[in-house]
Order: sequence, then structure tokens, then C-alpha cells
Amino acid sequence: MSQHHSDGQDIADLAVVGAGINGLAIARDAAARGLRVVVVDRADAGSGTSSTSSRLIHGGLKYLERYDFTLVHESIRERHLLFRNAPHLVRDYPMLIPFYAGNSRPGALIRLGLAAFDAMAVGRGRGRSRSVSTRRVARQWPHLSTKGLRGAALFHDAQVPWAERLCVELLLDARRLGAQILTHTTVTGLIRDGDRVSGLRTRDNRTGHEREVRARLTVNAAGPWIDQVLDGQISSRRLNGGTKGSHVIVDPFPGAPETCIFFEAASDQRPIFVFPWEGRYLLGSTDLSYDGDLDEVIADDAEIDYLLSETNRIFPSAGLTPGDVLYSVAGIRPLPYTADVTDNAAISRGHTVLDHAPAHPGLLSVIGGKLTTHRALAEDVTDQALKVLGRAPRPCTTRTRPLPGADTSHWPAFRQDFLDSPVLTPAQRRRLLDLYGVRARQVLALAEADPDLLDTVDQESGAIGAEVVLAVREEGAATLGDILLRRTLIGLGGDMGRAAAPRCARIAAPHLGWDEDRIQDELAGYDRELRRFRPRTMQDPAATATSDRRAL
Repeated sequence: MSQHHSDGQDIADLAVVGAGINGLAIARDAAARGLRVVVVDRADAGSGTSSTSSRLIHGGLKYLERYDFTLVHESIRERHLLFRNAPHLVRDYPMLIPFYAGNSRPGALIRLGLAAFDAMAVGRGRGRSRSVSTRRVARQWPHLSTKGLRGAALFHDAQVPWAERLCVELLLDARRLGAQILTHTTVTGLIRDGDRVSGLRTRDNRTGHEREVRARLTVNAAGPWIDQVLDGQISSRRLNGGTKGSHVIVDPFPGAPETCIFFEAASDQRPIFVFPWEGRYLLGSTDLSYDGDLDEVIADDAEIDYLLSETNRIFPSAGLTPGDVLYSVAGIRPLPYTADVTDNAAISRGHTVLDHAPAHPGLLSVIGGKLTTHRALAEDVTDQALKVLGRAPRPCTTRTRPLPGADTSHWPAFRQDFLDSPVLTPAQRRRLLDLYGVRARQVLALAEADPDLLDTVDQESGAIGAEVVLAVREEGAATLGDILLRRTLIGLGGDMGRAAAPRCARIAAPHLGWDEDRIQDELAGYDRELRRFRPRTMQDPAATATSDRRAL
């Protein structure tokens, strides 16, 4: 039975600030346990930190050197659950860890760590790590620098190539379970009844409409922005001490490896990666203290030079220059504030749930969290929410609940049947499976109803028009950026989707009520959104990705 406020407005159990991966996971878990949930985000789902990660679902190997066994155990378990519950999005990802003379972490120590990790991951991994001789490195990775090479180890972790789609599926499942997700809606303040927090004041960014979201419990899950949500609303110590992480995206380069290489930077001993990613390479990441504008985070020239020079050092034939960078991605890790820290790697990567009672009852803030452990974080938050609300404990179901794209009794059989179907090209069928899982059938159903939607809208990715319609009709996309950068992922191609943007805007227009003026506004808005990526095509109009575009 729905309960109402005196003005007739429904009262939610939870009002969640932030539709990043953690806020969406909280909504999904809480709704699955019978709570009435409203999520509010001033931008799109997953458009902040969640879309700027290294795209790894990692078991937490690097946390072993901090003796954070709890986080390692949690990370291994969550990786295992994602293999099972999202097999279309999460895949096994081998990494080579080369050992060089002069590294701060000797090879023997890394081998010991890998042995401990393998022991913790028994029955929940995709293969044990194994030593690799210098001779085998030279044979299998012939372009890797041999200067001071003392051997290597091959280690299995996991990658989520399209982290944005993980967020979309959490959103879809949360909605399916009854949660309300309000994107492009700004939280203008907390509702206060004395010291108690009783919900959120909001404003729809598109219409300007203001409303109150009253709730028995408000959860501040805004990631790096958690302090901004509280600022001027309640008294609180600083909670977020996030560090900046930047990546650059390049095309295959001379000597580029087929395996991820996880190595120690010579300049600062930081572990960094060269990641094969969807036919290109991600180089990352940095880990810098940051006190700047959270809404203007970009990879600066020094970070780009650092990542390129370290890659050129480990791959002497690479010869990468800033002109090779297709675009860069920067974000702020939502880490707990730690005073006087000298080594950012020492800041905990775990999460905590802070209850602001007794000073401000009715408010929880979520500090920390990462892509891999979003489900565990949500389980912890919902457990605490039930206690605060005085509700009886209810079992968490998300450990065994598949995401919508994996909602089939036998994923391998579905995948094979879909790959064997005659529709589209084999590359396009693989792409639909990798982005949508079993929901690829919904994409094709839209195209069957309107055959024009089978047409390819982006030559590089092979995306079809039906994906644009699915994004706006089923997946909550409201802007061109939502469609290109966080639903179809066309915007993460070499030209960041700029060539495909006009066509996609026109396909979306009738479904979103856009006239020609609005289409032009969306195209201009999309270009503005791309500036934070520093795309090569926008810095140098003569530079295009077409020269080295790969065939489908």
C-alpha cells in the first residue's frame, strides 16, 4: 500500500542521489528487496566516473601488497558473480606482467603475490597464473623491451569493454523491479525537517520543472560529488579525496601486443597498463591528487606525455606521439578523503556507508566504491537502509540474479544461435551480442517492424538504426550524447561518432519530439560534450579516423 505525504505526494523509502554504477546498483538491490526507490542524477546514467574507468573487472591483485585481504576476497567473489550474471559484458582478460631489473617490486615478490591470489581465487577464476621465461617472452611478445628483462608472469583477470552498458543494464533491471530513475534532473537541495533529512528538492534540466522527492531515507551516492551534495545543506567533514585517473586511446601501433601488459612505470614506479580494447589500445592510468573543478576533468598534456613515453619505453618500436592520440578520458576516483597522504596508491579502494545520524538522521553517504564491487556495495547499503528504516532483514537476491542481457537459461547456446542467424554481417551480430546480450533480439524486432532501421548508421562500428530507437524507447536515452556515448557506444569510435551524429539525431528525433532546431541544438551540445575528451578530430579538422578505419 502506498503511503502519502500530507500534500498528497508519495513518499519513497529511498531517494538516491547519483545514477552512476553504485547508485544504480543500490536502486536495483533495494527495489529487489521491496523498497520504493527514486534515483536522481543531473546528467545521464553512468556519465560520470563510471564511464572513465580502466574497464577492468579485477580481482584485486594490487590490493594484496597493502594486505587488504578483505577487499581482495570481495573483488574475487564479485568478478566471479559478474562472469555468471553478465557473461555478455564481462570476459576473461589475460595480462602479462614483465619483471625488469630495478623494478620496485621484484619478480619473486610478484610471483609470491600471484600464488596467494590464485589460492584465494580457487574455483572462482579463469585459469591460474604462470611464470613465463625470458625466452618465451621474446618469442610471444617480440616487441616488448628486453632491456633488463628478468622473466614475466601471465595472469588472468577480467575486462568489461563497455562499462557504460553495465550501467544501462543496472538501470533497466532497477526499473523492471519498480525503481524510478530521474536522469537530467538536478538536486537543488536536501529537504530538511529540523535536523532530519526528508528527501530531495529537484529541477528537471529540460523543462525547469521543480519537485520534491520525499523519502524516509536519503542515500548520497554521488561518487566524487558527495561533498557537493552536502555543501551548504548540512555540516559534515570532507568525505571525498578522489584522485584523478586519465587514459589515452590510440590505434594499433608498431609492436602493439595482443595481450594486456601490466608493468611498472620507470618514472614513478606506478603500475600502468597497455590494454587491447575493441581493436584499439587504452593506455592508463595516472593517479594524481586533484582539487580542481569536478565538472571540468580532462587529461592534461603532462599525463598524456607520461602515458605515451612509458608505452614507448616498454615498446621501443611504438614511436607514439601526441598526434596519435585519438582521444583521452579522465575521471575522479571516488576515494575517501585521507589527510596528508603521500602515496595515493595507499588510499583505501574499499567502500564505507556513513550514517549522518544523530546529527542529521535520514541521511546516508556512500564513500568509495569501484566498478568491480558495485553489487557488494549495494548489498551493504541496502542492509544498512533496512536497519535504519526499522524493516525486517530481507535476503539479497542480486548474487544470483542475471542482468537483463543475460536473462536466458543457457547463454552459450543463445550466443551461438544468434551468431548463426543470417541477419546482418557476422561482425554486426557479434557486436549486438557484446552490447545487448539476449536483448539483441529486441534490436532486431525493431528492425523487422521498420526495415529502414536495419541500415548501418556508423560504418566503423557497424551500428544500425534500430539501436538508436532502442536507446530512446527502452533505455532512457534523452540526449544525443546519451545515445552515442552511453547506449550505442558509436561515440567511442575513432572520430567519436561525429560523422554518424546527424543521422542518429534524425532517427531519434520523432521518438523524442525533436524539431530541426532541436536537432541542431543536440548536435552542437554533443560537440560540447566531446571537448572533455580532447578528440583529435576536433583539435585538427584535417585529421580524421577514416584513413585507418577498420572494415567490419
